[in-house]
Amino acid sequence: MRRTRSRSDSVREDEELRLPRAPGLFRRFWARHPVLADVLLALLCLLLSLVPAGRLLDDSIPEATAIAINIATLSMVVLACSTLLWRRRAPLAPFVASVVLGTVGLFTGLSGGLILLLVACYGLAVYRSSRAAWTWYGIGAAWFVGLTTLLMLSGGVVLQSGLDTALSYIVLGLIGTLIGVNVGGRKRYLSAVIDRSRQLLVERDQQAKLAAASERARIAREMHDIVSHSLTVIVALSEGGAATSDREQARKAALSTAETARAALTEMRSMLGVLRGDDSPLPLAPLQPVPPRDTVEAAQRAGFPATLTVVGQPDVSPAVAHAIGRIVQEGVTNAMRHAPTASAITVRLDYAPETATIEIVNDGVTGEVGSAGFGVRGLSERAAHVHGTLQSGPAGEGRWVLQAVLPTGGSAPGAGSESMGGDR
Repeated sequence: MRRTRSRSDSVREDEELRLPRAPGLFRRFWARHPVLADVLLALLCLLLSLVPAGRLLDDSIPEATAIAINIATLSMVVLACSTLLWRRRAPLAPFVASVVLGTVGLFTGLSGGLILLLVACYGLAVYRSSRAAWTWYGIGAAWFVGLTTLLMLSGGVVLQSGLDTALSYIVLGLIGTLIGVNVGGRKRYLSAVIDRSRQLLVERDQQAKLAAASERARIAREMHDIVSHSLTVIVALSEGGAATSDREQARKAALSTAETARAALTEMRSMLGVLRGDDSPLPLAPLQPVPPRDTVEAAQRAGFPATLTVVGQPDVSPAVAHAIGRIVQEGVTNAMRHAPTASAITVRLDYAPETATIEIVNDGVTGEVGSAGFGVRGLSERAAHVHGTLQSGPAGEGRWVLQAVLPTGGSAPGAGSESMGGDR
């Protein structure tokens, strides 16, 4: 069901835009009551038009004919002024009616359409357009000049009377058009400004929603990386400590478990502190990237055969350094979780002048690879964030390869990523 726009919705939008009140008590009253304003204007125009159109003074015309002409003229004035009731919806109607009255006035000498022409030209400019007002005013002026010239040349009207009538219609029409163009232009300009402001308000709300969704996705990735990696290491250490009969080894496993949990709590407190802070906006990434060496050492403490090889100098932007740390963390965590019997987990970082390549290879993968996880999908988003690509998939004989290529200076959202296999 289509929702109709109510007046309360418009009021709420105006309050949101903080629009000032219209100046003037009477102007606000007429703006709230347009029908009453049109009725009063039509009555005023009728009153001012009946006086010059009310009597015909010509001794050469019989009295009965003069009375009939007066009645017909007055009836036309009433009908013409009544068209002002539709001046907002059909502004051309009052103008045509005023031209008809002016034409009749040239033949009868009863100028009853002067005020109506003034109001009609004003209404054309305000409620139609400036171009339409000037166009129709030019047509009307040309009509009166041509008709008056023709009547004067044929002797139908006296020279002075014809000139006075034509000039009256031309001058009053010009005044009404000039005023209407000024008022109508200002009205349309303000309307365009208000519409643009409303559009910007909607766009602002949409941008805020998009930013909130992006921030939720970023926080979800951070929480997944922190919790997943830490819990995987903690589980491995706890199982190792429970399985050994050596008290010293069990004590080391317990201490490593406590250290890993403490580090995870520190990261969690840091993130929660950022979320609760009111003085500064949320950053796009943690200030300190996760060092790949710390990730590999944590896996080694948990009893996994993890190794790290670094080639070149890690001269990369902070965003790329953070992405590298998280990719290594998630890749090693996946290897620990899905390949507990792995004989080797090799991490290789190759820093070139233009790109940084991360390659994580492990064996010991058994069973089918699931596709409902969030790990590799989150890593793909991290790689795309810095204009990089990520590939992850099985390489045969129980091996799994995760490879990411990132530009050393990447910093903004951009290119997508591809996957060689299922998410795990």
